[in-house]
Amino acid sequence: MIRAAVVGANGYAGAELVRILSGHPDVQLTVITSRQYAGSAFDTIYPAMRGVVDLDCIDSDPEKISTAADVVFLALPHKVSMSMAPGLLDAGQRVIDLSADFRFRNAAAYEAHYQPHSCADLLARAVYGLCEVYGEAVAGADLVGNPGCYPTSVLLPLLPLVKERLIDPATIIADCKSGVSGAGREATSTTHFCHVNESFKAYKVGGHRHAPEMEEQLSVFAGTPVRITFTPHLIPMTRGMQSTMYATLAPGVDAARVRQCLESAYQGKPFVRLLPDGRWPDTLFVKGTNFCDIGWTLDPGTGRLILLSAIDNLVKGAAGQAVQNMNLMVGLAETAGLNAVPYPL
Repeated sequence: MIRAAVVGANGYAGAELVRILSGHPDVQLTVITSRQYAGSAFDTIYPAMRGVVDLDCIDSDPEKISTAADVVFLALPHKVSMSMAPGLLDAGQRVIDLSADFRFRNAAAYEAHYQPHSCADLLARAVYGLCEVYGEAVAGADLVGNPGCYPTSVLLPLLPLVKERLIDPATIIADCKSGVSGAGREATSTTHFCHVNESFKAYKVGGHRHAPEMEEQLSVFAGTPVRITFTPHLIPMTRGMQSTMYATLAPGVDAARVRQCLESAYQGKPFVRLLPDGRWPDTLFVKGTNFCDIGWTLDPGTGRLILLSAIDNLVKGAAGQAVQNMNLMVGLAETAGLNAVPYPL
């Protein structure tokens, strides 16, 4: 039985981790932490967990965490994770970080969009936790940077096509929409109900810090620097993410070649569902699951490829993917604890 700790369990991603891990057949959830709610029962913060999780939150004490857990999930804000990870690693823990602190290979790229990195030497040790792409590396890692939700929804459809030179990476446009839970649990003036209800709006236009994360990964697969146009939007629903990508096809590439490439890349990958021609991803049909649904078509007027994906931003975009990483790291079945049946409605 794997002993797991969730640090930062009061946030949405942390709570989702608690939910998934509490039903995992090979995991014992031993520690949940929250600075704000230390001493409080978890089911007083999230009443849905009454009778399911009987743990109290404790403050983040690295020594207590290290002695009580084998795997530690850091569901913390950027910069806070980097202060805890080194000590946990020194104590022999496997660490899965849901912040951006260990997603980048290039420390300068991280620091340009976040803040100074206090343990940049660990970036070379960390594995980018996009399981369908880096699964073998994840299996041998003790530090994983769990990808962001937007990057997961954008990179899974694009990376195989970039790798096989089927699209021109300089033409990529990503138009993405997220439910409000992606903004975190703490309400702001832009995520307050009155500002979100009956509203559909773009935000951080031309400057969202998930763009460099996507560009770094795309550049690795393209073998040349890649810059994309990325615009995120906030939609008035709790959870779910829909991404639509546009790109110019390489000469001679048709829809059949696109399908062949994606089917080859994701054959045997249980959480990527490639849709039949004429079917399109819908956030409703991945809600609460670790699936990424992908569909595509060619625009006959322009010859551009239109790629679409849908994920649950809190599961495949955060906690579910983190558990998928843990499964690979400790030698469990990749799907363990993640076989939730989708809601039909």
